[in-house]
Amino acid sequence: MDCAVISGGAGFVGSHLVDALIAREMRVVVIDNLLTGNPANLAHLAQDARLTLLQQDCTRPVTVPGPVHYVLHFASPASPTDYLEHPLETMFAGAYGTHQLLELARAHGARFLMASTSEVYGDPLVHPQTESYFGNVNPIGPRSVYDEAKRYAEALTMAYHRSCGVNTGIVRIFNTYGPRMRLHDGRAIPNFIYQALTGQPLTMYGDGATTRSFTYVSDLVDGVMRLLMSEIHEPVNVGNPTEYTMLQLVQQILEVTGSQSPIVFQPAMQDDPKVRKPDITRAQTLLGWQPTVELAEGLVPTVAAFRAALNGDSDK
Repeated sequence: MDCAVISGGAGFVGSHLVDALIAREMRVVVIDNLLTGNPANLAHLAQDARLTLLQQDCTRPVTVPGPVHYVLHFASPASPTDYLEHPLETMFAGAYGTHQLLELARAHGARFLMASTSEVYGDPLVHPQTESYFGNVNPIGPRSVYDEAKRYAEALTMAYHRSCGVNTGIVRIFNTYGPRMRLHDGRAIPNFIYQALTGQPLTMYGDGATTRSFTYVSDLVDGVMRLLMSEIHEPVNVGNPTEYTMLQLVQQILEVTGSQSPIVFQPAMQDDPKVRKPDITRAQTLLGWQPTVELAEGLVPTVAAFRAALNGDSDK
């Protein structure tokens, strides 16, 4: 039985990846300090002998007995709310955490996959964003702790590949949503859904013309698993290229939730990217991947999960 180690496996995306790895009959070791992760995301696997949860920080040395075939580094605060509250932890997860997981992969001769982000492109001057674009990032702004941590992690990953022969991959993840997001996650979709379901005004930062491209979590997991099982070493964008303004997103959420909440406008946040849209030619060509779930479809189970969480008064 193959073994996969995943940092951040109790988080939103990480827990869905654990499901996918277990479905492939793998033994899965989750490393998570639960700073932003939630063990409830793995509760349905509590009796599965193939799953081991180690509550520890990925920045510490990681020891896993027996053979390890895959190492996935998905540990990091990922929402602006989280990385502004935990700037050092975010930087350390990208720096020391990436180093520790790369060392684990090197020791076991495992395939290593690093979760990067569309934020490496910063506030882009190229649209849509291709993997060859170097980005437009403010290295000392409040968002830089996440942006630069991921850019450093990419550089370290490629250095291990080139200098040490580690079989590495890099997935650049674009805005992802779906069940198991926390009620108070801080990103646009969970914020708007939570406000709509609780009858609060929907807070719009900026004029609503800012764009994003939203990927349903099942599509993301499909792309990540395809990349994990490949021999591709260069970064690959995995995201939905359908672009929405924030106002269009709000209208869809109001429709799905049936909410009558008004929209209130606040000043735009510093260094918030004005546009975001992936060029997925590389994923389509090399992985045979493209998203299948459109926003209106994906919002239905996402809103249902938020309703259930609210009824249970749980911050998932």
